[in-house]
Amino acid sequence: MNAPRLRELLQSIARARVGVVGDFCIDSYYIIDMARSEPSLETGIATHPVREQRHTLGGAGNVACNLHAIGVGSISAFGVVGGDLLGLELLRLLESLGADTAGMITQKDGWQTHSYLKPIVNRDEGNRMDFGVFNEIAGDTTATLLAALEKALPALDVLIVNQQFENSLHSAAFQAGLNRLLAAHPRVTALIDCRCRRLADAYSSGLRKLNDHEATRLCGFSYGPRDSIPRRDAIESASRLFAQWKKPVFVTRGKHGCVVVDATGAHEIPGLHIIKKTDSVGAGDSMVSGIAACLSIGAAPAEAAAFGNFVAGVTVQKLHQTGTAAPAEILAIGEHADYVYQPELADDIRRAAFAPGTAIEIAEPLPAEFDLRFAIFDHDGTISTLRQGWEKVMEPMMIRAILGPAYKTADSATYERIVQQSREFIDKTTGIQTLQQMHGLSLMVREAGFVPEAEILDAPGYKRIYNDALMELVRERKQQLDRGELDVTDFTLKNAVALLHRLHAAGVRLFLASGTDEQDVILEAEALGYAHLFEGRIYGANQDMTHDAKRMVLERILGEIGPDNAAHIVTFGDGPVEIRETRKRGGLAVGIASNEVQRFGLAPEKRTRVIRAGAHLVVPDYSQLNALLSLLKINPKAAA
Repeated sequence: MNAPRLRELLQSIARARVGVVGDFCIDSYYIIDMARSEPSLETGIATHPVREQRHTLGGAGNVACNLHAIGVGSISAFGVVGGDLLGLELLRLLESLGADTAGMITQKDGWQTHSYLKPIVNRDEGNRMDFGVFNEIAGDTTATLLAALEKALPALDVLIVNQQFENSLHSAAFQAGLNRLLAAHPRVTALIDCRCRRLADAYSSGLRKLNDHEATRLCGFSYGPRDSIPRRDAIESASRLFAQWKKPVFVTRGKHGCVVVDATGAHEIPGLHIIKKTDSVGAGDSMVSGIAACLSIGAAPAEAAAFGNFVAGVTVQKLHQTGTAAPAEILAIGEHADYVYQPELADDIRRAAFAPGTAIEIAEPLPAEFDLRFAIFDHDGTISTLRQGWEKVMEPMMIRAILGPAYKTADSATYERIVQQSREFIDKTTGIQTLQQMHGLSLMVREAGFVPEAEILDAPGYKRIYNDALMELVRERKQQLDRGELDVTDFTLKNAVALLHRLHAAGVRLFLASGTDEQDVILEAEALGYAHLFEGRIYGANQDMTHDAKRMVLERILGEIGPDNAAHIVTFGDGPVEIRETRKRGGLAVGIASNEVQRFGLAPEKRTRVIRAGAHLVVPDYSQLNALLSLLKINPKAAA
């Protein structure tokens, strides 16, 4: 989904009309401050003084919250509450969203408002108290609820059918009545999100949203609750369920995205690359809300799932809460979406398939016809190794930044803890933009607490310090080159320069893209002897440290080439940015997974990174040059 289409959907959602029927509940948090505790006069047991209480909507209520946050114009709620205080609070919270609560029915006897009461003592959650466990819906309540639905359905586009609890409102009488109503209103799309297996076939006219564990269980697979579901089994299950139900099926795969199967076939929505800590609580509600909002305005199922994926991608980054996603947040994550491609292949080298007789891995099939006219090269780690070892520059810089004034006085245990944190951070973020890494560093400095708040730098500030240290390393290596102590082959990947010459001879226009300052890139390319092959098309960062330099450079190059030529582009790179930006525009990507220390041979961690970013081919170096050119439809002899 491109940015203009995402904006169009967000604007159109204001006219969406969505209803939610299901298990509405309340999550209540009571913050206990034991400093004011005293023995009870009645029992002698210590009291639990409540300093603060917080009530939020859960279950179907959280779905309604998500719909409201997305910007859905009309929300209608249909469910059952008890004649209790929590029921009144639940209705108040729904009304605060602007939801129509005419379909919320009160049953005074035999029904407690579904609630989770959670005492928090010293930031730890105590024994939870659950209300509604013994609920039984009365026949007249079911009839009243169905009457409310019948009255409202003509004014709805989509009805989300939610089920959270075993003892929910989904009695046999309710199922029969709702099926009758849906059959009488075929214009309304029902989106079924029921967790209970016995309800899998309850609503035959609806589209289904399930997670991969639910889908595979229905198809006879026996995975445990903590098992990762293989892609092939998720796709097979979705396909079998579509064949059974004859309606579109959405199977969510957590961090691996979503599979959609409809009459047009199976569609995979990749997971999003998120480097922050995540909390998956409520992600399913976010997904179903995004899907429903888009279906309500006529989007196709696969497009609706892509939108829902963005909504969930926002909310999982909101820790310790069932968060929601505002339009601006959805646009921010969606207009430059970074997807994770083929995680199972990326994480398991045993799955690798190679071009016959080569070490060139084919991660995704290449098009049968391909006319290569433009080649974009990343610089560091793709051609040049002048900056190899940046990790050894970043680590001490991070340690000094985090410890600040305590750098020389911190005890050994503290120092070792910060060293380990820094190494783990570098390992986790290798391959992402330096500016993002420095944003993470700024957060780590603040969290550690050694540096006064007024002295903590922002991401651009820390990036300047890091760049200055890195450039000192590069200058030393260039001096070795200038003195003749080392030559070009000591600072380039095997056959990299030969590849540039061969492509140039074949008439391919070459572009060099780097997140390094442009003048430095030009000087380094000149020092290594291949700047002239790019004929002035060497692009680097300006002095603006506040934006993602590599992405801006690639957007500039890809804009110059133009969208009409996207199918004629191949990008060579060892980082995710250049590969992802090329994939977004329909070009081919060759991932370079080379051991930079020896300048040839496979670096397994790089292989993982470039496949997850979307590389079609993966090469350890350019030693098998003729085979690589042949795969790219370049005649090796003509390019000699």
